[in-house]
Amino acid sequence: MKVAIITASTEIYKGLKEDAGGQVVKKIMEDAGHSVVFMKALPSDRKVISTVMQRMADAHLTDLILTTGGAGCAPHDCTPEATMDVVDRPIPGIPEAMRAFTMQVTKRSMLNRSAAGIRGDVLIVNLPGNAKAVKQCLDYLLPEITHAVEVIKGE
Repeated sequence: MKVAIITASTEIYKGLKEDAGGQVVKKIMEDAGHSVVFMKALPSDRKVISTVMQRMADAHLTDLILTTGGAGCAPHDCTPEATMDVVDRPIPGIPEAMRAFTMQVTKRSMLNRSAAGIRGDVLIVNLPGNAKAVKQCLDYLLPEITHAVEVIKGE
C-alpha cells in the first residue's frame, strides 16, 4: 500500500517544532510493510491542505492519505474541514471508533474533530496530532484501514 502522510501544523511547517506525530505514522506504516511515498508538513491552512490531498488523490499517487494534527478545537485547526472539502464519500465510523477507543484513555478525546472519507480510490483519514495519541489510534485502526483500502481498490 502506498501511503502519504500530511502533518497539519504551521509551527512544524516553519521548522519551529519537530514532527513527532508524522514520524510515528511513518514508523508504524513502514513496520507494517507499507510504502511511504509522500511525507510533508503543511501550514494550518484549509485551502493548502485540501489542495494537496485533492491533487494526490486525483493523480493516483497514493492509496491512503493519513493526516496528523489540525483536528482539535484551536482556531487554526482545519484538517477535518479540508478533508470534507475533498472527499466524495465520508466514512464517519473511522473517527467515531477512534474517539470511542481513546475515550478509555482520556475524556479529552471527545474534543478531537477528525474526519475520514474516500476521494476516487483513495482513503483519507485524520489522526490526532499528539504522537502518543497517533500511535494508540493508528495501532487500533490499521487493520480496518488496510481492509478499507483493499475494498476501495476492488481487491
